[in-house]
Amino acid sequence: MKFKPTKYQLTNVLTGRVFADEGWTLADPQTPSPSLVRAVYETRLFEPREDLKGLYRYAQWLPICRTLKRSHAPVTYKSKGLAQFLGLENLYITFSGYWPKIGAKMETCSFKETEAFSVCARLPKKDKRILVVQSAGNTARAFARVCSDNDIPIVICIPLDNIRDMWFLSKLKPCVKVVAAPNGCDYFDAITLGNKLCQDPRFRAEGGATNVARRDGMGTTVLSAVEKIGSIPDAYFQAVGSGTGAIAAWENNLRLIDDGRFGKHKMKIFCSQNTPFTLMYDSWKADSRDLVPLTPEESRRNAEVILAKVLSNRKPPYSIAGGLFDAMKDTGGDFFKATNDQIVYWMLQFFNLEGVDIFPAAASAVSALSDAVKEGKVKPTDNIMLNITGGGMINATKKGFHLKEADLVLSPDLPAEEIIAQVNKLFK
Repeated sequence: MKFKPTKYQLTNVLTGRVFADEGWTLADPQTPSPSLVRAVYETRLFEPREDLKGLYRYAQWLPICRTLKRSHAPVTYKSKGLAQFLGLENLYITFSGYWPKIGAKMETCSFKETEAFSVCARLPKKDKRILVVQSAGNTARAFARVCSDNDIPIVICIPLDNIRDMWFLSKLKPCVKVVAAPNGCDYFDAITLGNKLCQDPRFRAEGGATNVARRDGMGTTVLSAVEKIGSIPDAYFQAVGSGTGAIAAWENNLRLIDDGRFGKHKMKIFCSQNTPFTLMYDSWKADSRDLVPLTPEESRRNAEVILAKVLSNRKPPYSIAGGLFDAMKDTGGDFFKATNDQIVYWMLQFFNLEGVDIFPAAASAVSALSDAVKEGKVKPTDNIMLNITGGGMINATKKGFHLKEADLVLSPDLPAEEIIAQVNKLFK
């Protein structure tokens, strides 16, 4: 059966203006000041599609015009081990990774697959432009795998220091190219590379948090949890680098309230960062919509120190209308931080209590949950959703893996013309 594109419009979060999506609209051209746009779906009721597989079960709330091969959805289950350890009666873990025992089969072991399968399905099949994605690691791996499996040309910009994250269970097709910022650079340097590249009309900026497909793909974690629990959770925990996943969770919470059958409450959004890279934590604790000052040198140094390197975005969508500050204010949430030692501790504890390995970023979220319990910010009887954003690498890679080397290493300080010329040669 041929897939029919999902029907939706866009709305400016700041002004409420509703307008049509031109196909890849990332912002409202009439907005008086920066604001995220949000998808408003024709289908207001949450009803997963049993005729579609993987992530596309949630196609009614994804802004897509087609489906792609090999997608998988997050899996939610009720915790026993960690729940008992923390004294919680209703802890639900939404796991995005590779853990066949519970039905989780994301081979990149990251919830970034949810955004890659949504963003790439927003692209028209006959589109000739080359997608450009900037990443600190997990997003790069997810987009590379999805684009390789579905023959979608893409340039992925990452810091060379994070090239070890470019591991795959099978080799990538030539349609995937990796351009790295040199050693000592951070995620923002990778963003700069991609932005300069997209000055050439041959390349299409993926858009990051401004892309409604990215956010609504990530928001399927909440849909998975609500399917399992039967209601909107009372609290939501996630580690954040940009905060896009937490924004997405808030947005789907609002859609579920509009549905009305799963409760009318807003789940409190609790976020976590890895110290010393605590830009959003520090800004939130200062009760500041504006991000606190952070120099490029401090950012690079702090990003080099932390274990959860994917949590190191120095230009996150925190302040923008509809961004993380608004999400947390609207839901009564809070921020936590975890040291490297705490992250290692919770990686080990989660493995012992739940039976699967998790990534450092996910362990930061577990640490936040523990702190929230100790501080009384959640009750033992609350329905709690813990978003485990990556795990299962031991299971996934036990038969080996392939590393993808950088096709080019380019300084973000190079002129745009030189970056464009060198990358264009990769596609000749």
